[in-house]
Amino acid sequence: MSEPGPETIELLHSAIERILPHRYPFLLVDCVTELVPGVRITGRKHFSAGDQGAQGHFPDLPVVPTAIMLELVTQLGAVLVLERPEMRDKIAVILQIPSARMIEPVTPGETVEVKAEVLKLREGYGELKGTIYRDGTLVAEGQMRFAIANAADLLPADRPV
Repeated sequence: MSEPGPETIELLHSAIERILPHRYPFLLVDCVTELVPGVRITGRKHFSAGDQGAQGHFPDLPVVPTAIMLELVTQLGAVLVLERPEMRDKIAVILQIPSARMIEPVTPGETVEVKAEVLKLREGYGELKGTIYRDGTLVAEGQMRFAIANAADLLPADRPV
């Protein structure tokens, strides 16, 4: 008997906004295309010519900065970790990026597929591995460590959790 396959869920912006506190222009994940709770997640991001991250980075050659690519991975990883009911009202905060590399530049107009998988997950702490692909070719990868905290402790008092 075979094991059940991944739980395939497509989360659009409204569902992602219920999990993450980020909002435009800082919410980078466009959609989630596959989710195996607590294990791995896959999503997509289309970088448009109007995305502020690429504006002025290299004015004559717009590229998406490596920091934005890493933030994209960590946001997707946060969706993976925080989508569970027991994580309601929690927030993930990057502690460290022990390894990261950009293999090829990504430019406005391109769509990337982003994957994140949990390496460690404990109460209050976790570690992710992330990869970014363009047309099936690896363009960036990294590993991130994060803390899980109560959102009410970090967000302004006038913003509902």
